Amino acid sequence: MASTLISLDGVYKRFGRIEVLRGIDLVVSPGVTGLLGPNGAGKSSLIKLLLGLIRADSGSGNVMGFPLGKQGRSLRQKIGYVPEEDCYIPGLTGVEAVQFAAALSGLPDVEALRRAHEILDFCGMKQERYRPIETYSTGMRQKIKFAAAIVHDPELLILDEPTSGLDPEEREQLLVRIRMLADHHQKSVLISTHILPDVQQVCDHVVILVKGKVRLQQSFTSLNRPASPSLTVSLLSTPEPFVAAIKKAGIDIAEIVPGQFRIGLDHNQSELLWNIAEGTGSIIQSLRPAKNSLEEIFIAAVQESHRADL
Repeated sequence: MASTLISLDGVYKRFGRIEVLRGIDLVVSPGVTGLLGPNGAGKSSLIKLLLGLIRADSGSGNVMGFPLGKQGRSLRQKIGYVPEEDCYIPGLTGVEAVQFAAALSGLPDVEALRRAHEILDFCGMKQERYRPIETYSTGMRQKIKFAAAIVHDPELLILDEPTSGLDPEEREQLLVRIRMLADHHQKSVLISTHILPDVQQVCDHVVILVKGKVRLQQSFTSLNRPASPSLTVSLLSTPEPFVAAIKKAGIDIAEIVPGQFRIGLDHNQSELLWNIAEGTGSIIQSLRPAKNSLEEIFIAAVQESHRADL
């Protein structure tokens, strides 16, 4: 697979007088990429642009080796797409819907049916695959959309709010399947979502889109790394004596959530914290290198966008 899946340069898109994409510069590499942004950020418009369903007003780019806005049908053969909205044909059973998707990609009828059953097994669909889709729960319809998106073995999956409406168990199962496709089947995935824990769990890269502009694009490895070395400490005991001793020693400390602190020391200095805990009668539950909070990064990107537009 190419080292760059998607490359956009100065892409603009208007709908009437509303500018939904405002000079998008974007590079997406193989792996799992989370596309984050508040409502109205332009995420859905960007996805439609990548799929060739709408055309850019200006700018250039390349998607899966195809020039932006060109050869859309050939491009979509290489992509599996899960839209946010329901998109089923009433009267079809689950297996018929997935078989139909396989047939649309060019598979013969018998092979399309075999492939549909194989993918539905992977998605955890049992005898309910023989029921009409309109009788399905939200979670079951999400499974059918996901199965239809991967039945033709695409190189890239584009998922728009894939865990929306799922219960915790269904959500976890879907995220595991996404990670499995990336790790064991070399699929690349672009996940558009507003659910930050989903991104933290499965993504290798993050793109934050705000008001039609890319405000951040970075790997999770570098994103998680604090600007200066620090440790995250969780306490089981009353924190006041421990915090007072840390401050008296001239060490920076900030509370993240009740009972959990970020302390301005690197891992080689962790023995000092254990000594302070012993001296103050404090109980340390866990001690680990600190990571940046994705929620804090997201909020900062949105606030920076607001300030830039003032």
